[in-house]
Amino acid sequence: MAGKNYKAAAKDIDPERRYPLEEAIKMVAGHKVAKFDETVEIAVRLGVDPRQADQNVRGTVVLPHGTGKVARVLVIAKGEKEREAREAGADFVGSDEIIKKIQEENWLDFDRVIATPDMMAQVGRIGKILGPRGLMPNPKVGTVTFDVAKAVSEVKAGKVDYRVDKAGVVHARIGKLSFGEQKLLDNAHALMSAIVRSKPSSAKGNYVRSVALSSTMGPGVRVDVASAQKTEAAAA
Repeated sequence: MAGKNYKAAAKDIDPERRYPLEEAIKMVAGHKVAKFDETVEIAVRLGVDPRQADQNVRGTVVLPHGTGKVARVLVIAKGEKEREAREAGADFVGSDEIIKKIQEENWLDFDRVIATPDMMAQVGRIGKILGPRGLMPNPKVGTVTFDVAKAVSEVKAGKVDYRVDKAGVVHARIGKLSFGEQKLLDNAHALMSAIVRSKPSSAKGNYVRSVALSSTMGPGVRVDVASAQKTEAAAA
């Protein structure tokens, strides 16, 4: 059944055309393929060389309507910061005992890790476990901080990380099909605005090379780059 739905959706999409962002979202949202609530993702190919440290684009953005998934947050902290984390809604809180559990049991029932700076030496012991999964706390994206309450609240509100991969592409989710066109558009504007603001000063030529949208099971829709970058006014 999904095969038939995919073919029907693909038939309506011109693979050679680059659709304005609003129209591209309409195409994706209007062609539900699976029975479940599919995630909508965006792929942005950038004109950067990720091998160069000063062109390794990454950052965070709080999507106005979240992603449709409430992240399970682990906070590694001690004392008063543990209490703050729990009151802010962290799912798991602890210090040495949590690190030991991850080390010895390979426990990974969480989506984001926030740590206070004084715990990073201990967190480093599980870097080989967290790092490859994109879970290692990093001060650049606000997950190494003493303000754990703010960090937890932002993640729960829909804060997402974005980072260019080795191929120069940023992949990120912008919501679910059930959000409807306007909310998906708002989230796409917010993400694109953040990516545009993250342009490295050393990047030459066209920064945003191509943009594409797709749902979990649906075909990709190519987006007109100029329309995707007209985000400042829309996101304001």
